[in-house]
Amino acid sequence: MPQRDVLIVGAGPAGLATAIAARQLGLDPLVIEQGTIADAVLRFPTNMVFFTTPELLEIGNVPLTTPFEKPTRVEALRYYRGVVDMFQLPVVLYERVTRVEAVDDGSFEVETADRRAQVRVRTAQAVVLAMGYYERPNLLGVPGEDLPHVSHFYGEAYPHYRQRVVIVGGKNSACEAALELYRAGAQVTLVHRGEALGDSVKYWVRPDMENRIKEGAVAARFSTEVVEIRPTEVIVRARGSAETESIPAEAVLLLTGYQADADFLRGAGVEIDPETNIPRHDPETYETNVPNLFIAGGQLAGRRTGTIFIENGRFHGEQIARVLGTRFRA
Repeated sequence: MPQRDVLIVGAGPAGLATAIAARQLGLDPLVIEQGTIADAVLRFPTNMVFFTTPELLEIGNVPLTTPFEKPTRVEALRYYRGVVDMFQLPVVLYERVTRVEAVDDGSFEVETADRRAQVRVRTAQAVVLAMGYYERPNLLGVPGEDLPHVSHFYGEAYPHYRQRVVIVGGKNSACEAALELYRAGAQVTLVHRGEALGDSVKYWVRPDMENRIKEGAVAARFSTEVVEIRPTEVIVRARGSAETESIPAEAVLLLTGYQADADFLRGAGVEIDPETNIPRHDPETYETNVPNLFIAGGQLAGRRTGTIFIENGRFHGEQIARVLGTRFRA
């Protein structure tokens, strides 16, 4: 099997932008994705509208056209598929990378497994990890978290009409889901460990949410933690208290954020800051402490996942490609 110049793990906007820039500089990239194109965007709420404007989602200087002021999730998915086709990017889908290892000659072995558990090993001069973090939700670690009516992702409100829904979380995702569910006829209770809504809640969402809580349209339990999730109820207690409360629920949404896979990075030899979970890297080139192993996109944020979005992560690949172009095509 021929050795690639660069193997890119992840077919989200950061990974695709890296592949486009690498190809434009005469490199031979390959993208490997455990799901489908822009898999994280696929998991966004069905009717989501991006807060940002179209040009801030664009990669490869390809316009994202929309009749609206701001693009929708569906338009973004169509756009990223179109970009892959336009540049004829070599992308392997539904294949999970299980190991990245530097070998003695300075190249890398990349081991993958497909949906039939068939293992394959490819080699590349450089590797770019652009896997994001959206597939790794922050778990509560409580009994019942794996029950079928519990989800770490919010899709759409319609199926929850007249259902009692408990949402755990107090930031943007939790607030936006609560408001949409309430307006679709669900009975919503918000459970949050904090004393109030998160500071990062969008300025136009916060007053709407606070007013719904104040008038009782959405119930809220602040300074409260989940003890157990049962088929028809959620058991909670105020922080510091031994007394528990039962909240009836036909559906439970644990919208408590996500995190990058630090263990995978460590397995590849990347040093991780124990406090921030930020991988050691050069902020100018995005190269890690492992030579020719780079990171692009959301994984650079560590625990502060709200600092890197499509809007800024899409530029990482261009810089990485310039570095590789200099090294491999000098």
